[in-house]
Amino acid sequence: MSAAPTKPTVTEREAREVAEAAREQDWRKPSFAKELFLGRFRLDLIHPHPMPPTEDAQRGEEFLAKLRDFCESKVDGALIEREARIPDEVINGLKELGALGMKIDTKYGGLGLTQVYYNKALSLAGSASPAIGVLLSAHQSIGVPQPLKLFGTQEQKEQFLPRCARTDISAFLLTEPDVGSDPARLATSAVPDGDDYILDGVKLWTTNGVVADLLVVMARVPKSEGHKGGITAFVVETNSPGVTVENRNAFLGLRGIENGVTRFHQVRVPAAHRIGPEGAGLKIALTTLNTGRLSLPASCVAAGKWCLKIAREWSAAREQWGKPIAHHEAVGSKISFIAATTFALEAVLDLSSQMADEDRNDIRIEGALAKLYASEMAWLVADELVQIRGGRGFETAESLRARGERAVPAEQVLRDLRINRIFEGSTEIMHLLIAREAVDAHLSVAGDLIDPDKSLGDKAKAGANAGVFYAKWLPKLVAGPGQLPNSYSEFKREVDLSGHLRYVERTARKLARSTFYAMSRWQGRMETKQGFLGRIVDIGAELFAMSAACVRAELLRSTEAHGREAYQLADVFCRQSRVRVEELFGRLWNNTDDLDRTVVKGVLSGTYTWLEDGIVDPSGDGPWIADATPGPSRKENVHRPIR
Repeated sequence: MSAAPTKPTVTEREAREVAEAAREQDWRKPSFAKELFLGRFRLDLIHPHPMPPTEDAQRGEEFLAKLRDFCESKVDGALIEREARIPDEVINGLKELGALGMKIDTKYGGLGLTQVYYNKALSLAGSASPAIGVLLSAHQSIGVPQPLKLFGTQEQKEQFLPRCARTDISAFLLTEPDVGSDPARLATSAVPDGDDYILDGVKLWTTNGVVADLLVVMARVPKSEGHKGGITAFVVETNSPGVTVENRNAFLGLRGIENGVTRFHQVRVPAAHRIGPEGAGLKIALTTLNTGRLSLPASCVAAGKWCLKIAREWSAAREQWGKPIAHHEAVGSKISFIAATTFALEAVLDLSSQMADEDRNDIRIEGALAKLYASEMAWLVADELVQIRGGRGFETAESLRARGERAVPAEQVLRDLRINRIFEGSTEIMHLLIAREAVDAHLSVAGDLIDPDKSLGDKAKAGANAGVFYAKWLPKLVAGPGQLPNSYSEFKREVDLSGHLRYVERTARKLARSTFYAMSRWQGRMETKQGFLGRIVDIGAELFAMSAACVRAELLRSTEAHGREAYQLADVFCRQSRVRVEELFGRLWNNTDDLDRTVVKGVLSGTYTWLEDGIVDPSGDGPWIADATPGPSRKENVHRPIR
């Protein structure tokens, strides 16, 4: 039978090794973003902009029409916000509509939508109520359907996917009370017992967990005879004996989401419900997130579109000093930022999604960049809307309605968007994840040179390989098409975007040179320079967004009636982006990173506690991290299946 799991004690190096083993090691397909970080601007990988097949587009548009009608007639976003719960009849209506199975193949009862149309549907549903967008996304992007689609057996697909397509809600359980982005310390255990595993442990922040019927659970299998062990993925029935949802969590925003704490005590899970082999759990999770992360940019795009609509309508109606506030430069610049950024975010999302559908490119970096960039920029967009609305932006929609004004939930959008900078990899973790992929080519040829545990022979071999690689690579960073005035001339219309693409090409080479210089300077200490790595990634994100905006503008010019306006928005966005890029380059070498580390040491040692005088701390008592000792639950089960 199972033994009580113990929380693993791991060193920093061991934690890195676990993370490294979980990432995809090979690059079997081209990657636009990977090439960009290497100083190679492969416009041919994204232009002409990929397009969905006609039949996929038709099927997607038909569903969007049905979903729009449902959202307009059946969803009361204000009610969901007020009561902090999606009504059961709304969830059942989504089930009848087939919204639970948008990404599931038609042969299993799903709708078989492409990633492009799935994201459009999430944007639409999320605009009616962000909580609904999260419900659908957590179920399909990271819940049971996606890992089974990628790694499940045929029997598992036939058993679970039809349920997920129509009736059963799913959730993904990785985080624990004391384990976030460091899965090497995962404590939940799955001990082999005959043809079953016995699951023990506690999972935190299980989105959909309160109402879920099926769970994807990451647990540690102990190594033993006949068992490789390691972090492993399982499909678990929520109604299994020993599964208890102990708490329904409440948050700053997204008040309608069903997020809880789930305890497993002696839960028997059939070995047939294990996804993939033992030890493959983290790789399954990371691979699932490669495209699953695109659901967050979808919600950000929806928020940007709404913010633009409200900014336009309000700024035209509100007058100050004899004219609409939109005509005052201080406000107008904010409106321009909202419009241009929303255009770019949609460009990044659609391009990444279509690339995921085509499966010709490896989009692990593109998906991560889309999540990182959209979550950061959408937050700024919403903040600017609140500022444009002034006091009304800070006032709740209910309060506005009560005193006779239009109930505009600007402050709610700001609250709802805040979690996107934390969900599915915080901005800080995304910086490190993307940076690791961005320097993969360097580590592949020169990693042993900076590894203190490698022998002199290994270092000599690495030095020879590095010499060959850099002899070919470095000269290509000196000059390129970005220095030729007629490059990318197909983007030169009434508004000229060719100069922005030349800038991207030149800047990609500069970015690669900066990265190489930093690796040469810091070598093995490079991984500790998180401020530097974050700025490198942010520059790459801006270059990716500029590229996507230009390519989308050309697509709209050739296929729709808004080409001229699209070129204008792309031009403005690129000019705004270039200002940010130049600032980031300046901060690569001129920053306060070293001083910040000194202050941090002082803060933690108590040097500055005098600065905290003169306040009252309203925080309640209790531990910083709740006790998650395995054992039977002592709380009421708040699991609420919806039927």
